[in-house]
Amino acid sequence: MSTLKQYFVIGLYCLLGAFIPAATAQTENQGLFDNESPLKMALSGTLPPFFEDPSKTPRKYAQVLTHQDANGNKVEIPIEVSARGHFRRLLGHCSYPPLQLIFPKNEVQQTSIFKDQAKIKLVMPCRGDEYVIREWLVYKLYNLISPYSFRVRLVQLTLEDEERKKPIEPFYAFLLEEEKQMAKRLQMLPLERKLPPNATQAEHFLKMAVFEYLIANTDWSVEHLQNIKLLTPDAKTIPIPVPYDFDHAGIVDAPYAKPAMELELGSVRDRRYRGYCLENAQQFEPVIAHFNALKDKIYHTFSGCSLLNPKYLKSTLLFLDDFYATINNPKKWQKEFLYPCDPNGTGYVVIKGLKED
Repeated sequence: MSTLKQYFVIGLYCLLGAFIPAATAQTENQGLFDNESPLKMALSGTLPPFFEDPSKTPRKYAQVLTHQDANGNKVEIPIEVSARGHFRRLLGHCSYPPLQLIFPKNEVQQTSIFKDQAKIKLVMPCRGDEYVIREWLVYKLYNLISPYSFRVRLVQLTLEDEERKKPIEPFYAFLLEEEKQMAKRLQMLPLERKLPPNATQAEHFLKMAVFEYLIANTDWSVEHLQNIKLLTPDAKTIPIPVPYDFDHAGIVDAPYAKPAMELELGSVRDRRYRGYCLENAQQFEPVIAHFNALKDKIYHTFSGCSLLNPKYLKSTLLFLDDFYATINNPKKWQKEFLYPCDPNGTGYVVIKGLKED
């Protein structure tokens, strides 16, 4: 985003359903993800050479995380930072790699909003933080669709590099809830097992798969645990799939995102339903009703965001129009959602080389 400063001056923030000023107090008993206002945060030290570390186990670098507490006092927490992921970190696509923040247990951390964190993912801008904001909104969108979802917190991040004479201007990033914390919050257990998609709870799978269709994301797979986590209350219960990592979705429209060749799609903006074959189309009807009931909130997730480029916002609302025109036309949605049953189609092909980042 080229004019971030004007947004800081305006002082309006994207929120799910409402605007909350930046001055909203962070009460002492609130956790990291309990406040909707963007968190002003800084990482200081020597900017690590993340892109010079091609190892599968990236090095950890000492940094200091700074934020303000509920009373406006400056809090400094010594942490370690490492790069993570594969596509963004190693292949030269991005200005910054996604990061992992690692919190050594200390007294300062235990009295801050990071008190419950051992490690947490920080999603950084790849090609401008406009795309970070878009992906953050997709997570907020799925919070609407399902309680079995990752929570996120938008961050106004400052990098204070001791060796740079010219300061790095603040930009947007977001913090992503850690998997074990999400599972604990939902009174579930994470399940690390590759399963066929029809071995997950059908109701939750269909909501998730239709959501992926809505955002035009094909970069996921239950059977390969590709951008999918599984939750279960116990070892005997059928698990629930939870999606994450949406930067390749068409609704984000990142410049580096391309559909897999096996899907024979022209663009990530082209939707393709990636669920399994269901001969009984009636199973989709409660899912469609669920999305229709949330229609106003889904639109407002984007239209209520002052940080989005107006041109992008207009195209995204039209993108949503197209989705709702499809799911409210029986012939159209049956053609789309029953496509995996076509033996000559690409609705449920296995994409070569899938692996979890």
